[in-house]
Amino acid sequence: MIQLFFVYSTLALFITRIILGAVFIAHGLPKIKNFKTTNEWFASIGLKPGALWGTPVMILEVFGGIAIILGFLVQPLAILFAIGMLIGIFWKMHQGMKLINGYEIDLVLLALSIVLATNGGGLYALDSFLNLRIY
Repeated sequence: MIQLFFVYSTLALFITRIILGAVFIAHGLPKIKNFKTTNEWFASIGLKPGALWGTPVMILEVFGGIAIILGFLVQPLAILFAIGMLIGIFWKMHQGMKLINGYEIDLVLLALSIVLATNGGGLYALDSFLNLRIY
């Protein structure tokens, strides 16, 4: 490993949190704006009742995304994001989608979630300031 880059590991976790949170917020806000349509879509793909599945996804994406950016409860939220991405990837594969133009973004979001789940939010996270440790 290149020792010089260890200095930037905290900054890398901060950037990972910002990007992951922003992407989830960007995907969650339209779902909340079209609350009824989102729940109907979840029901249409077989996740019935749609509100049981759609509502937690919307809440996780928007409020979880905000919390991830702030660095609050990073590890448990990252685990939830990773689970969501695994479900999304397997669903898309079941639908016959391939990596390209299919589930590649879900795969990248899964990887970022795993990084945060295993490393935490880093020094610039609210969890660090509050001395919150979940293990």
